[in-house]
Amino acid sequence: MAKGLMVSFWLSLLGLVSALICGCVSAQAQQFSADLVTTHISAPESATAGKLRVFNDKVRIETPDFADGFFLVNATSRAAFFARPAERIFMEARQSSRLTRMFVPVDPNDPCRQWQTMAKLAGTMDPSDSWLCERIGEEMIDGRRAAIYRAVSAPNRNILGWIDADLKFPLRIQTEDGVTITAENIKEEPQPARLFEIPLDFRKFDPQALIKRIKQSDVWVDEPPR
Repeated sequence: MAKGLMVSFWLSLLGLVSALICGCVSAQAQQFSADLVTTHISAPESATAGKLRVFNDKVRIETPDFADGFFLVNATSRAAFFARPAERIFMEARQSSRLTRMFVPVDPNDPCRQWQTMAKLAGTMDPSDSWLCERIGEEMIDGRRAAIYRAVSAPNRNILGWIDADLKFPLRIQTEDGVTITAENIKEEPQPARLFEIPLDFRKFDPQALIKRIKQSDVWVDEPPR
């Protein structure tokens, strides 16, 4: 009898541990796709801003503004690139698109930490500055509960972000210039891992290196002093 109870106890404990492990794995498995839509305070009609795909800590963004390529963001390695398949090249995204700085995986309790990291990576803020986040409420967006944060990065510079705690990702961003970008038609489903990697045969393009080479050639003409 005692032996049977002991076996039952260990089986129950094993089941609990397995459930906890599965729960941790599923919490980390953040894979979904969504459409990005923009509206402006002066023009309520919406416009397509692109396609968003998320594979755990990696993000792929395709947008009409850069129809010849796609953006890849890796939140863990703190990298953001823009790739052009036709030319088989990629380059650092820098300030090409604010989408790569805002639509990234975040801590639901402190989204400013990752936004600050991406802003510094893009070179849009002084390294000594810091973002501050204040939770100001909650709202349902397309059936999903989102915490609303006001993020201040500098005097008179702030955004609003709606964060989904389950996805650990922004559902909506409202910028200081009156533009609102929303992730709609969210589909939680496995994403092909290959879409989130730069192909091995792509070469990295460095605009600064190209400018340096041009300056060293006969083509470059310095502007005469005034």
